[in-house]
Amino acid sequence: MTARNPFRIGLTRDFLKPDGTIGFGDIGLELIDAASTVVWEFLPENRPVLGPDQIEGYDGLLVLASKVTAETLSQADRLSVVARFGVGYDNVDVPACTEAGVLLTITPDGVRRPVAVSVMTLLLALSHKLLIKDRLTREGRWGEKLNFMGQGVRGRTLGVIGVGNIGREVFQLAAPFEMRHLGFDPFLKTPVEGVELVSLEALLQQSDYVVVCCALTPETHHLLNANRLGLMKSNAYLINVARGPIVDQNALTDVLTQGRIAGAGLDVFDIEPIASNDPLLALDNVIVSPHAICWTDECFKGIGSSACQSLIDVAQGRTPSHIVNREVLTSSRYLQKLERYR
Repeated sequence: MTARNPFRIGLTRDFLKPDGTIGFGDIGLELIDAASTVVWEFLPENRPVLGPDQIEGYDGLLVLASKVTAETLSQADRLSVVARFGVGYDNVDVPACTEAGVLLTITPDGVRRPVAVSVMTLLLALSHKLLIKDRLTREGRWGEKLNFMGQGVRGRTLGVIGVGNIGREVFQLAAPFEMRHLGFDPFLKTPVEGVELVSLEALLQQSDYVVVCCALTPETHHLLNANRLGLMKSNAYLINVARGPIVDQNALTDVLTQGRIAGAGLDVFDIEPIASNDPLLALDNVIVSPHAICWTDECFKGIGSSACQSLIDVAQGRTPSHIVNREVLTSSRYLQKLERYR
């Protein structure tokens, strides 16, 4: 590839704030700037669903929230890689990418520690009833503090649904707290040291803290329904940092309202943004965050650097890490595109 024919990368315009600056700060674009055969630019328009006209002329896309559909890729003769800025990829049509000979990459290495730290933040804040005590102090209700006793974590049971990249990091961060570790993951092929693998039902029945770390798939949609939430202990807390629809939100609101579990920490919801009059928001045993609790400079630099590295790897004829649809690596459409970059 010559300087006259560079590897062109388009960034979806939803990375930008109204003033034209990148909303997430440093996202590792210096990696692309350092690659002599690569150029990048923001797409001219911010569309919720990318059109085929927008991706024409690009070899790679760095995608935030815009949807990539079969229609988007209907004329993708040049595009070879979509780098999703994050771990979830429900905004990308994976079969359409595969059919078009387009790799889809994600960034689990960038979110592993920040999301696990977020889990521990919610776990400790719930255990110590932090928001309630904050409210007591601000409202001059100092004398009521004995009515809101916290819960120590040592000796308690931590149950994680989805013992993958983030789930394992949660267990590592929780190690000094001397908790019992339970995990549920039907796709796990090898044991994890210090983690007792159990059925989902056993995990829900025994855990004091249930953490949702699995991906949203047709199989995990409403995985935690009314029946399964009913298995949890009355002093247990639910923490969801994965995707909202994994938990039946109406059923969760019911068990929280009835005091059948102690509380919840939620960064994700069935429908986002959650409606301001949703009954879940009226509960004082719930801590909520607008799908942003892990948003730190560390998080976005890590995510961006991982996504940019995937784009550079393809530009330089290498196989990137963290590919969702690995079958594309042997497809004729992708291999023909790759030949241009060798």
